[in-house]
Amino acid sequence: MTDIAVREISKDEKNPLSQMVSMNHEQVLFCQDRETGLKAIIAVHNTDLGPALGGTRMWQYENEQDALTDVLRLSRGMTYKNSISGLNLGGGKAVIIGDSYTQKNEALFRRFGMFVESLSGKYITAEDVGISPQDMVWVNKETNYVAGLPGKSGDPSPVTAYGVYVGMKACAKAQFGSDSLEGKKVGVQGAGHVGQYLIKHLKDEGADIFVTDIHEPSLKEVSKKYGAKIIGLDEIYDLDMDIYAPCALGATVNDDTLNRLKCSIIAGAANNQLKDEAVHGEIVMEKGIIYAPDYMLNAGGVINCFAEVDNRTAEWAMDKAGQIYDTTINIINGSKENNIPTYAIANKMAEDRIKDAQK
Repeated sequence: MTDIAVREISKDEKNPLSQMVSMNHEQVLFCQDRETGLKAIIAVHNTDLGPALGGTRMWQYENEQDALTDVLRLSRGMTYKNSISGLNLGGGKAVIIGDSYTQKNEALFRRFGMFVESLSGKYITAEDVGISPQDMVWVNKETNYVAGLPGKSGDPSPVTAYGVYVGMKACAKAQFGSDSLEGKKVGVQGAGHVGQYLIKHLKDEGADIFVTDIHEPSLKEVSKKYGAKIIGLDEIYDLDMDIYAPCALGATVNDDTLNRLKCSIIAGAANNQLKDEAVHGEIVMEKGIIYAPDYMLNAGGVINCFAEVDNRTAEWAMDKAGQIYDTTINIINGSKENNIPTYAIANKMAEDRIKDAQK
């Protein structure tokens, strides 16, 4: 590949190949199996730094177009995430269209594993939203191109959450003069695996935690375990808080929410938090809000997977995730010095490393 410049997908660009070209993807594999009910898409964005590694997400999308748009954006984000983290990996992602609570079975995941195997190592998969280590065990029965397996690096959520936590502290240092989160009011959107580990870190430091999620049992669990206060799905955007931590799906920082958000920092684990980077990244900066670029902040998960692929230790993965603190500080400083949104500083850092590899 000779150029990694990208732009957002136009509403009129519904042709899959046009979407691939607009975001500069190398390959997209559409997968379906009538017997198991599998409907999946695997997107390989860039392999200049190494094989494309990125998790598989299982979600009940409204339609196939939404699934394609999501996997293209997520896989592109993985390219930047792996690059800015200093990993010798490219970017890829997969989505399985379905309800992760009711439609999982071994046959479906083994069939998906066959499709991963057909790419001959160009794509390495792992867990993401709606996927468990057990699901990856089933995938692993058909392909070795799997990370995050039990008994190896395992669930990447603890490492992801730790990276988000230290990056959040770096934002607090820049915004408030101290990286302590004690007494800070934090709104956590999403109480899944990563959200729960993040909430534990926040609780241990004495933060005032508010949480929302579409899954009622998860909310009850974190409320009982950590004393987090439950708020409504839409209520979080009007909460008077110091830090907004989106840890569910993307595009929650948009025209509507930016007129409502009352926070000084946006730092969470969700991917693609800015609905439109060029538009909303600029608005966030103008409002004086520090935005921690999501793919940089949530890189702990892929660091954990890379440790497994490259035979590194769990300690190495945690130390590497801890470096997100310094990377966050450098991005914030670069943004202030150049009057450029943080996402643009992070993108340039990632792109420069890929361009060096291309040479």
